[in-house]
Amino acid sequence: MASRLTLLLLLALLPLSRGQAETVVLDLQQAVDRALQVDPRITEKERHVDLARAQLREVRGADGWSLDLNTFLGFAPKVRGGIFETTNADGTKSIGVPSDAFDINGLSPWYYLQMRLVKPLHTFGKITHYSKAAAGNIQVKRGDIQLARAQTRMDIAKAYFGYLAARDSRRMLDDMLDKLQAALDLLQGWVDDDEGDAKQSDLFALQTGMALVRRYQAEAQGYERIALEGLRILTGVGPNNDVQVADKRLKPLPLPEGDLKALTALAMTRRPEVRQLATGLDARREYMLAKRSESLPNIYAGLAGSISYAPGRKDFTDVSIYDPFYFAGMTPVIGLKWDWNSGRQPAQVAQAKAELDATLALRDQARMGIPFQVSEQYHTVHSHHEMVQQLYEGSRSGRRWLISTYADFEAGVEETDKLVLAFQGYVAAYSDYLKVVNAYNMHVERLRVVTGDIQ
Repeated sequence: MASRLTLLLLLALLPLSRGQAETVVLDLQQAVDRALQVDPRITEKERHVDLARAQLREVRGADGWSLDLNTFLGFAPKVRGGIFETTNADGTKSIGVPSDAFDINGLSPWYYLQMRLVKPLHTFGKITHYSKAAAGNIQVKRGDIQLARAQTRMDIAKAYFGYLAARDSRRMLDDMLDKLQAALDLLQGWVDDDEGDAKQSDLFALQTGMALVRRYQAEAQGYERIALEGLRILTGVGPNNDVQVADKRLKPLPLPEGDLKALTALAMTRRPEVRQLATGLDARREYMLAKRSESLPNIYAGLAGSISYAPGRKDFTDVSIYDPFYFAGMTPVIGLKWDWNSGRQPAQVAQAKAELDATLALRDQARMGIPFQVSEQYHTVHSHHEMVQQLYEGSRSGRRWLISTYADFEAGVEETDKLVLAFQGYVAAYSDYLKVVNAYNMHVERLRVVTGDIQ
């Protein structure tokens, strides 16, 4: 009895446990891995690859057997005997043309079937060139998947580091607000007790500073919530679950290894755009050759025949007369099909040639643009790395300045304006530090993208 009661309680509580919110803790790589699994932009690019593969199967399938069949049921006029043969009233037949030979003596069902089963023997390069162009298109679409994956990682990094920067800023402002409130309470007591040199204007100065801190605090909270919600959506965490980041604070990423020359060389071999352009050029060239071969014929072999049957005309016995309503025939064939247009086909070749030339120009642009992108990000990363080091030391000095000034203020040996200035200096230095660290980390991620390290 007790075991049954326990089982019933577990069954009753099971749906409740499934509905409870779950807290998902993610570091940067875990967030990226989750996003790569659920990002619909990547799924879209993968479906484009499936489409390109299906197009390749379609082109290669043009080399197989094809059946062209047409059949229908209609009506045909009945006849009696042949054109030069008369059927008398007693059923005997004699030579001659009856007076009603061309009259319609009722209708007969008419069954018709025409078929052609053929296979191309030689297409003068059409299938070969179209197949190579379609195969190259698959590689181009695969490159789009790599580009989409890189964009997903950049979006995750923006949300992840942006959240850390906003959260650290908000925490710093919370701490400053507490210190300002403590200083305000201390100063208010001095003014009330008429101690020292405390003035009402000093109270107004601290109250102004607190209002500004609350303003930036609200702004930081807004950025924090927006970034966290973006991270939730990108990683596919359900709306009923909480998401948290594993990092306790925003930290600069390690400085990427390698000099500019080495990173540029890597980019020219690893970037998906480089491979896309190489395969794209081959595909464009094959497509142009395929369009050029459209002006040539196709040679084919197969089987062709037709059947036309009208039961009401079966007495039409003169074998020298062709009756389109009553015949049958089938034969193996070898033939040539030529679809040539003197105006349309040269224009199609010119269009394909223009697309090829445009891809060639894009390749030349990439050869100049990719090294510049790598150089731009390389120097940006190194300059921001130096900025991070300097601002880190500046923010530490600013905090020491604030602590020492605050201690002197509590001891009554420091002016209020000096304390406010110390607050402003530390907040500015630390806020700038967080902004630069966030920007530095994003530039590091971008450097990985432009060198082909993220795919």
